[in-house]
Amino acid sequence: MINFSELYDRTVDNLFALGMTYTFDREMIKDCIQDVFVKLYAKRHELGAVANIESYLYVSLRNRINDEFRHNSHLCDKKIDDNSMNAFGDDDVYDLEFVEEERKRTRTVSDFLKHLSPRQQQIINLYYIERLKYNDICQIMGINYQSVRNLMHRSLSRLRILATNSEII
Repeated sequence: MINFSELYDRTVDNLFALGMTYTFDREMIKDCIQDVFVKLYAKRHELGAVANIESYLYVSLRNRINDEFRHNSHLCDKKIDDNSMNAFGDDDVYDLEFVEEERKRTRTVSDFLKHLSPRQQQIINLYYIERLKYNDICQIMGINYQSVRNLMHRSLSRLRILATNSEII
């Protein structure tokens, strides 16, 4: 039997960090993490043996956050809110310029990702955002190892073409 409090303590910080890659709404992230654990506990008898519980939790959290975005009609873009802007002093013009450049790059990458197929977006997210290994991605996506490598190669090739044709990067 899974010791849920131990599992929670071991994974909550990483899950929160993952949530922060999707949104800066800390309360929503906390609620989504709680929902994931409540659902996991409620369905513990229906779940088979999960090979990698952390991967399972990451995917569950990502799906829960996506559901929340769809439900609340939030934009998925990361935004710097007024509170984070107040952290900069008036003399920190360089920092503000740096932040603005980062926002432009983030927006550009998001635009590039929109030109990928849903499967290509998923593999980029699993590998670069969730930092999963190819073997874990195989299980999550339900495809074999070579197909994961091929899909990753096609995804990165497509992103390179988009970056080459763009004036922003």
